[in-house]
Amino acid sequence: MRGSLREAALEEARHLTKVLLSPMGASDVELIAVGALSPLSGFMNEADYQAARDEMHLSNGLAWTIPVALPVDDMLARDIKEGQQVALCVGETIVAIMDVMDKFRYDKRLEAEHVYGTTEEAHPGVARIYRQGDTLLGGDIWLLNWPEPREFPELRFAPAETRRMFAQRGWRRIVGFQTRNPIHRAHEYIQKAALEVTDGLFLHPLVGETKPDDIPADVRIDSYRAILRDYYPADRVLLAVFPAAMRYAGPREAVFHAICRKNYGCTHFVVGRDHAGVGQHYGTYDAQLIFDEFRPDELGITPLFFEHAFYCRKCGAIVTSKTCPHTPEDRVHLSGSQVREMLERGEMLPVEFTRPEVSEVLIEGMRRRRGEKRGK
Repeated sequence: MRGSLREAALEEARHLTKVLLSPMGASDVELIAVGALSPLSGFMNEADYQAARDEMHLSNGLAWTIPVALPVDDMLARDIKEGQQVALCVGETIVAIMDVMDKFRYDKRLEAEHVYGTTEEAHPGVARIYRQGDTLLGGDIWLLNWPEPREFPELRFAPAETRRMFAQRGWRRIVGFQTRNPIHRAHEYIQKAALEVTDGLFLHPLVGETKPDDIPADVRIDSYRAILRDYYPADRVLLAVFPAAMRYAGPREAVFHAICRKNYGCTHFVVGRDHAGVGQHYGTYDAQLIFDEFRPDELGITPLFFEHAFYCRKCGAIVTSKTCPHTPEDRVHLSGSQVREMLERGEMLPVEFTRPEVSEVLIEGMRRRRGEKRGK
């Protein structure tokens, strides 16, 4: 919405009931507005919410695995009627107007069980559901202001923009790569293997809300730029940011990520082991096996399945269990906690695990974060 129409809508919105968005809600508003969550034009009504939760499809039969509805607490819900408009806000800023088409109660434990495969509050996605309000709102939204802070504007492309950029580069087969971590050598191996069978790589790191112990988005972006600069063909890679929040829904989120990348113009999508997983909540291959539950034409994008990759000292290369005959003792493997501990001590990670340029960026990022914490 632009110009005088936007100004009139903003003036009207100032007199509407205000709904304060969570970080995930703000991310969802942006994704809906730019078309990344097509065919959604707003938050789900009850029929779509239940169909996505129970059947991994919308009520019209289209594949969709993650409920996207707007939670509000009971006190606020009492003031909102179906058919009215509300103002969606981030802090004091009105970011969108929502036409409330539906208002409904929902079963939190049932959503947790179906979407996350567990009702344990130790799961961050389940804990978020239990914390949020008991009523959901559904209805179309109309964007008035971008949710702030809007980081990395130079990398924040809408699906219409990336599709145009792919066409300008002459790419017909584009592979999307989802990540919330810095790129290590195993990622590099997988990405370059995927590049061998496609025209271009769409490196699309998630920069919305993640767990507190995940590497901060600005540090990750610096690490991506460092490795792309020296080790990838510039004319075959596009780096952009994905403004979604992590749900940690494992298999269902893998399909959700694939559908989103189809909207951005990708024809292929990399699905690794334990995609979007957390802890030990999902089986090793669950995120790949779930794709068997959909017809290829339902998703409109081709998943590429990869094994966990690692450096083998005897092979002298990055390999997987499909290609390496050697024992686990020959493999260079670091857990997430080991990586964080080494970075906290200012130690370079093994070159077999990640490029030196990436280690340097991560060490500097951790040092900067320690300084910011001390300054608070």
